[in-house]
Amino acid sequence: MRIPASKYPVERLTLPNGLRVVLTPDRAAPVVGVAVVYDVGIRSEPEGRTGFAHLFEHLMFQGSESLEKLAHFRHVQGSGGTFNGSTHFDYTDYFETLPSNALERALFLEADRMRSPRLTEENLRNQVDVVKEEIRVNVLNRPYGGFPWLRLPPVMFDTFANAHDGYGSFDDLESATVADAADFFDRYYACGNAVLAVSGDFDVATATELIERHFGDVPARPAPVRPDFAEPDLTAERRSSYEDRLAPLPAVAAAWRIPDPVNDLRAYLPYVVLAEVLTDGDASRLVERLVLRDRSVTSVGGYVGFMGEPFAVRDPTALILQAHLPPGGDIDKVLRSIEEESARIATDGLAPDELSRTQARMATHLLRDTDAVLGRALQMAVLEQQRGEPELLNQLHTLIGEVTEEQIVAAAAELVPSRRAAVEVIPGGAK
Repeated sequence: MRIPASKYPVERLTLPNGLRVVLTPDRAAPVVGVAVVYDVGIRSEPEGRTGFAHLFEHLMFQGSESLEKLAHFRHVQGSGGTFNGSTHFDYTDYFETLPSNALERALFLEADRMRSPRLTEENLRNQVDVVKEEIRVNVLNRPYGGFPWLRLPPVMFDTFANAHDGYGSFDDLESATVADAADFFDRYYACGNAVLAVSGDFDVATATELIERHFGDVPARPAPVRPDFAEPDLTAERRSSYEDRLAPLPAVAAAWRIPDPVNDLRAYLPYVVLAEVLTDGDASRLVERLVLRDRSVTSVGGYVGFMGEPFAVRDPTALILQAHLPPGGDIDKVLRSIEEESARIATDGLAPDELSRTQARMATHLLRDTDAVLGRALQMAVLEQQRGEPELLNQLHTLIGEVTEEQIVAAAAELVPSRRAAVEVIPGGAK
């Protein structure tokens, strides 16, 4: 299916201190999106410090040597803007959306905390408590909390980097020290390990001068050597189960390793499309069979990447299918049905228009996600960080449209039990 490329302009520069900058001007609305992405995520955490990448994200909002706690909040919101940050497997991001006349304010704020966040015992202890409460709310006291993004990796992977709990254990969080935080900052929050992206209503020359003014004197520190997180593929099925005391219904998630998303994009893309073919919409293979016909599940979904971000993840990653079952549902039957539908694609191919319909929907979603200036800035920053190709922002939906039926057939043939990791939720809430 031919899908035309978008035409967002992309300007790149690198400051003498190593900070990479990506700019995409768009004068359509008086708004700017600013994103800073650091090449450090859950996989980078040292042993004994689970949850530290996320904890440090919180610390970056606790003031700096020049601004008190909550000043960042006040300055952004006082300009009519919004802000946040988030931690991922392979990066951490910080971002703002503001009226375009507040661009310099956002640049100052990001440069200020890149230079010197306020790492104190008081801030550390306070944010450890905040993160622990977040874990209670989102994992421990929520039905299906952490399912499957926290539960599948330790079944599929063997190394600490890939398998550990990215939210963190209370023991590890409580034993973290200010010295740990300072070392983490020195190692990973270097200019050479970051990308700044600005999108929206600005003049390139003016924005460049402002960036040089505010970021140019941030001390230069090189990016750390990135570890090799590679692991061999599975050669036999791995299964695990656990009881969720709050879950009312059984659930299952299965995952298969897929090609390297950065170094083998052409081989990777068919799996991204296959996940949608299998699960997106009532006409998709698994929804039609498992939900509508067999009624063996109440819902089913599929995606690539444990956080569902196919173009913001490095290898190793996976295609994931998950389903919730009715009371007394048969997990093995559901997994067999998935095998059968995958094998049916591998043997018989796709129905007429099945692929083009899916590609059109995926392209629409990609274009919608980058229509907003912040979505564009975040996507560009990660593409520059992981690939050195922010221009892919204009091409990803086109590349999705170039995936062929033959590639989908070959990918479906790889979804076999011997390469599968699966985790089952046993409902405790039903008792």
